[in-house]
Amino acid sequence: MSETNSANALQPATRGRATLRIRLAVGAVLAPVAAATWLGSALAQQQEKIPDFSLDHKSAWLMISDNLLPPDSGPGPVTFDKRYPYVDNRQANRTNSQPTYRVADLTNPILTPWAVEQLKKANDWVLAGKVPFRARERCYPSGVPSWVVYTLVQPIHILQTPTHVTMINEGGQEVRRIWLNVPHAVNPRPTWYGDSVGHYEGGDTLVVDTIGQTTKTFVDPYLTPHTEQLHVIERYKLTDGGKAIDISIYVEDPGAFTTPWNAKQRFQRIDRVWEEDICAENNADFLHYEVVPLPQADRPDF
Repeated sequence: MSETNSANALQPATRGRATLRIRLAVGAVLAPVAAATWLGSALAQQQEKIPDFSLDHKSAWLMISDNLLPPDSGPGPVTFDKRYPYVDNRQANRTNSQPTYRVADLTNPILTPWAVEQLKKANDWVLAGKVPFRARERCYPSGVPSWVVYTLVQPIHILQTPTHVTMINEGGQEVRRIWLNVPHAVNPRPTWYGDSVGHYEGGDTLVVDTIGQTTKTFVDPYLTPHTEQLHVIERYKLTDGGKAIDISIYVEDPGAFTTPWNAKQRFQRIDRVWEEDICAENNADFLHYEVVPLPQADRPDF
């Protein structure tokens, strides 16, 4: 795929060593005091208790909703227009009703006029009776924060090392790499999952800070757009005795949103043998979605 994160193309250990050398060098030259502060913080992080998000090969994390959930208070994510309630397949099966496609609520005050205009195009497509775009069904990387609402069917596996955390969704497979206790790259090239750096906090939480995403991704399944100013902070907290992960999400993008806003999600531990599922090579494009074609790579981007 031509937009595949070039950082992901390197072996983790190689990329980790190279990134750390580059970032340390930049910090030493540009801001020695800041670099010293960061190094002290990194050493403290290494001594702190680290939450264990990894599972054995017969377990995985499955999201409870394919929508970003509203926060307890304050501005929240885009949701469905109440005139056109969204019913996912799970709910349809439980209630013996018909599943529906998403139609976004354009009155959400977080949206700038530009974002409203883009969402209206997606709404008009659905209301015209056409099949909407979904990243998973089109073999597209989801981006962040829509990573946490990618699919209700295929779970996420988390691998942890001292230098990075790798999150893998079976659908694709989609892979995120989060580099621990390092600063962001300087002027990162826009990529599918951006430049994600993280650290552990409080013995039960992984904090992930992401910038540098390509505007080819969407913020959520409603196709809420964003600009290259998008900044996302996710907090993955182990709960329920290690049987669940509660995720709080902070989003800001002055190009697309009138204010920063928050959302939530939850992963539940399930019994699941790790399976391989290839998307693009097996997708015959039966629905002929015209707005966003199947991704094709005619040359590598690294």
